[in-house]
Amino acid sequence: MFTTGLLVLTAPLNQLSHRIAPILHYAAGKVDKILYVHLQPNYTSETESNFLRMTPTTDLCAAVTRLHTGAANLCSRLDVRILLGNVGKPAEPMVYPRTLQNKVEFILTDCVNQNNDNFKTFLEGNYVLKPFPKMEFLKESDWKTSSNDNLSGMDWSLPKSEELQTYGHIVLGGTFDHVHAGHKILLSESIMRSERKITIGVTSGPMLESKTLCELIQPVETRIADVRNYIQDVKPHILFDDSVVPITDPFGPSIVVPDMGGIVVSEETRKGGDAVNKRRKEKGLSQLDVHVIDIIEDTCHASHEETKISSSSQRIRLLGTLLRPPRQDHQSTSPYVIGLTGGIASGKTSVCKRLEKLGAAIINCDKLGHKAYEPGMKAYEQVVTEFGQDVVGDDGLINRKALGAKVFADKSRLEVLNQIVWPEIARMAKEQIQQLTSKGHDVCILDAAVLLEAGWQDFVNEIWVCVIPKDEALRRITDRDSIPEEKARQRIEAQISNQARVDQANVVLSTLWEPEVTQKQVESAWELLQERLSETSPPRPKQPKI
Repeated sequence: MFTTGLLVLTAPLNQLSHRIAPILHYAAGKVDKILYVHLQPNYTSETESNFLRMTPTTDLCAAVTRLHTGAANLCSRLDVRILLGNVGKPAEPMVYPRTLQNKVEFILTDCVNQNNDNFKTFLEGNYVLKPFPKMEFLKESDWKTSSNDNLSGMDWSLPKSEELQTYGHIVLGGTFDHVHAGHKILLSESIMRSERKITIGVTSGPMLESKTLCELIQPVETRIADVRNYIQDVKPHILFDDSVVPITDPFGPSIVVPDMGGIVVSEETRKGGDAVNKRRKEKGLSQLDVHVIDIIEDTCHASHEETKISSSSQRIRLLGTLLRPPRQDHQSTSPYVIGLTGGIASGKTSVCKRLEKLGAAIINCDKLGHKAYEPGMKAYEQVVTEFGQDVVGDDGLINRKALGAKVFADKSRLEVLNQIVWPEIARMAKEQIQQLTSKGHDVCILDAAVLLEAGWQDFVNEIWVCVIPKDEALRRITDRDSIPEEKARQRIEAQISNQARVDQANVVLSTLWEPEVTQKQVESAWELLQERLSETSPPRPKQPKI
């Protein structure tokens, strides 16, 4: 298996419908990370040329869209990049041969008349390939005898070939989170329409807050770097230092740069293109031609995911998976300790119950917190000494309401209380872990709402976080506790943010959807955990320190 491959397709564009499914399927069996695609319709290895320019046309644009859609449904694990450095009008400057961002290790082609020397010369005229990779010529039987049901329902018909309207400077925008086929189609059409420069606004800041699982959106710096890397591969001469920029409003540079000629939008953001032109008119700038691309159906979407190929669905599919490696110094712990945390009303309790049914032992830190206040406990004496005898009720127990009145209006006093109680909870939790060890438990869940605030991340092997949107948390709290929305909001704001939790999470879960969806998430997370544990056993591990 090769990490990076180059697929060179030379068949006429109208023949791709018969070839692309089996060819992509075959390529996915050879390459496991990045698959570059070079389109050179009607080329044969008898052609004596080291670079062939292609005029951007409507059928070429449609073929690129079909290829990206097919790749998304057939080999979604591959990062497929259709190279367009050979596509441009005669006056458009082009640089070749050029160096790709990733070293090509394998070349696959459907080229006929296998004159290896001519074909090698042609490839080396387009790309720097040193040393020259292993090369394989596909046989006609490879695509005539194969089919794939994932693509059988796709419309592969191409429009009449007409020259594509191009512009010196094109603009577009988007979130570009976990760059997927939909983004690549948007970028590819924009790239083909751009002769000199492309400008891309990458949404950030408050524009992300309403997105599904916004806490899992990649940092804007990462998203900008990914888009730049993609364009650098696909058509580098239109990329400048200021080509990809963060934006915090729907317009960004599109309403201030005079020389832009066109804007590319999706059907969902068509109104955004019209709004851009309205603002440009107000500023005395020329109107942009608005080009709209179709939304691409996701044939593999689940019932709670979007029907289109989207970043939201990509983030949903991250739930239950390992986002970052476990702490290396704790991998051999027995039992393996999962710190489960989340905000108020996030569904942490229901997740705990599901994990318990799957075989995990549960340590409930909320119950340990109540026990810490009991007479005879170290924390009991310290609380009475620090906050006064008046926090003790007639029954000899600490009156939580009286204590709360002293600390919740004064953060410094609350911090003093936490520093008394949290170490005692940690001590009792450690004792329970030791008891579970002696009973042979392999996994225990430390159910702790204040896991991160208390500094217990050093107490566990992995951090699992439950998240729900703030408006859903508000709804649940007001329904459950029958309190005004403002009071529920205050409870949420008093906690650390979902983002702060997710930033330290190894695994993220969400109870936002139906119980069956939560169950599948938890089962998936548990299965992946068992796989990780099997990789580290034996030997039997050491106990983590608190």
